[in-house]
Amino acid sequence: MIVDLSVPLSDDTPVYPDDPPVSVRLWAVIDRDGYYMNALKLGEHSGTHVDAPAHFIPGGKTVDEMPLDRFVGKGIVVDVRNGDGEVKLDEIPDEGYFDRVVLFLTGGRELSPEVALFLVAEGAKAVGTDAMSIGDDAVHRILLSEEVPVFENLANLELLVGREFTFIAFPLKIEGGSGSPVRAVAFVE
Repeated sequence: MIVDLSVPLSDDTPVYPDDPPVSVRLWAVIDRDGYYMNALKLGEHSGTHVDAPAHFIPGGKTVDEMPLDRFVGKGIVVDVRNGDGEVKLDEIPDEGYFDRVVLFLTGGRELSPEVALFLVAEGAKAVGTDAMSIGDDAVHRILLSEEVPVFENLANLELLVGREFTFIAFPLKIEGGSGSPVRAVAFVE
């Protein structure tokens, strides 16, 4: 079974404050032009997307420089919807993160710097969230300085709680990109 973990991109897609809005405009229609096509205008961090190190780390790798194996791997969902404030260490399991894509079902909560440091120390391959942001600037810097990609605005994570799956979310190859929209999916075993 394949689970779509992406939000749709449209004029109604919420964006982070001060980010450019998403615009999908009809460009060509079959009756007039012989083909159908839309023109897109959006920021690199629109909809379901990945942050590359360059987003917060001076001289960090851009999305086109990241190894593709960082965007695919065995996944785990950590459900922390019942807490308040930042996600703290005592809310998450003590182990099981090495070489995993760790996805947080938060209901909009952000990770604490302590959780980010723990995930890096445990060898997480990538980290993601259903929230608009994984956390504050410190959280981003902790993860991205270690080249741990950050996936944000994921959908349908509740369908993966307690299940084994492979996560795949490849970015567009944007030269010099600080991030990219992705089509994130989970292949449930």
